[in-house]
Amino acid sequence: MAESYDVIVIGGGPGGYVAAIRAAQLGFKTAVAEREHLGGICLNWGCIPTKALLRSAEIYHYMEHAKDYGLSAEKVGFDAAAVVKRSRGVSGQLNGGVTHLMKKNKIDVLWGEATIAKPGEIKVAKPSKPAVEPAHPAPKGVKGEGTYQAKHIIIATGARPRVLPGIEPDGKLIWTYFEAMVPEKMPKSLLVIGSGAIGIEFASFYRTMGVEVTVVEVLPQILPIEDEEIAKHAQKRFEKAGIKIMTGAKVTGVKKGADNVTATVEAADGKTQEITVDRLISAAGVVGNIENLGLEALGVKTDRGCIVTDGYGRTNVAGIYAIGDVAGPPMLAHKAEHEGVVCIEAIKGLNDVHPLDKSKIPGCTYCHPQVASVGMTEKRAREAGHKVKVGRFPFIGNGKAIALGEAEGMVKTIFDEKTGQLLGAHMIGAEVTELIQGYVVAMTLETTEAELMHTVFPHPTLSEMMHESVLDAYGRVIHM
Repeated sequence: MAESYDVIVIGGGPGGYVAAIRAAQLGFKTAVAEREHLGGICLNWGCIPTKALLRSAEIYHYMEHAKDYGLSAEKVGFDAAAVVKRSRGVSGQLNGGVTHLMKKNKIDVLWGEATIAKPGEIKVAKPSKPAVEPAHPAPKGVKGEGTYQAKHIIIATGARPRVLPGIEPDGKLIWTYFEAMVPEKMPKSLLVIGSGAIGIEFASFYRTMGVEVTVVEVLPQILPIEDEEIAKHAQKRFEKAGIKIMTGAKVTGVKKGADNVTATVEAADGKTQEITVDRLISAAGVVGNIENLGLEALGVKTDRGCIVTDGYGRTNVAGIYAIGDVAGPPMLAHKAEHEGVVCIEAIKGLNDVHPLDKSKIPGCTYCHPQVASVGMTEKRAREAGHKVKVGRFPFIGNGKAIALGEAEGMVKTIFDEKTGQLLGAHMIGAEVTELIQGYVVAMTLETTEAELMHTVFPHPTLSEMMHESVLDAYGRVIHM
């Protein structure tokens, strides 16, 4: 007979392994089926290793500007192989940490590619072809090929880079973010297609390391999901750093040379130009991994490459659930983790389970300068019918920012004029990815502008700008 579990999670990424841990905590006999690497794309090829790369670039930037801080640093340089090695080491350490968490919580790992044979049953086989190279070897003590049963099957298979027709990555000249994280050497020039978080982070990293970078964005604005004012500020900073940005433009074709790529770029007015670069990064979004799971035969509803779910991770087929990137945008690790917890707690029947409120999910881009936001942009708030009050506060007005040598940036807050509800918060500048959570907590607690204005913020900190932005929205700003 097939071994039986209460819950089987297909996919060991942030959503999957967190769901499994919560299931184990609630007393479910639990297993995770994984074909490549525990921790998923985020830990192994996304969020974590890119932050390690960006940290190296940040330190290199400060070393180059040592004299601005009264310091001296001579013959500043870098070893590209060592930068990559450190990044991979960080991922390896955390991958081992997830393996430990599985053992600690007595969660079985089923190593292989899982297909849902029917509701309540999966088959695990050798991977037909790994979606990511290289895959990690199976950890010790895992189970393998076979048939397994579970009353509840949660799909958490994540997403992969979107492939643009005619610009298919080849791993050498045309990269996805996988290859971009492990360059054998730094290219002299680079073209990035797409200015979302992935594209801009790589553009920022490579430019800081001295690469000539061009970004092509088909929409009129870089960082398309961000507030327009913040995006304009970001573009000015990127261009000041030497990044060439082309908005309202698209790459219509590429020609490969022996060791370079020539891209044909069409501008909004229809004019075209050819740009020759050493390497091209395609960062035009991601698509859910819904293939080879048996979904069509089961009648599981999908839409635009993602699995359709309700607010609790339930699909239209009883006993089958989906969380994370495969369940649709926003495709963020923290969204996946929260969905995993909600899904398991709903399965358990806990009384205080609430559907995920996507309007309160923060977004962070770890470029230089950093960008962070939560809630509505000013334009969207007005389009939704809100009469708004908008507050702004510049980094140049903050003592800590000046002391850090990071006096460029802004905090922007948007309130409903009638109720005082915080509708959105948007930031650009040093460490804003660490600051944004203050506004997320405020929104979750339904804090009003009055409560924020009466909150005491420590001095001297960057967080004081969060206070001042709220004060500015109501004509009470102090330091501006």
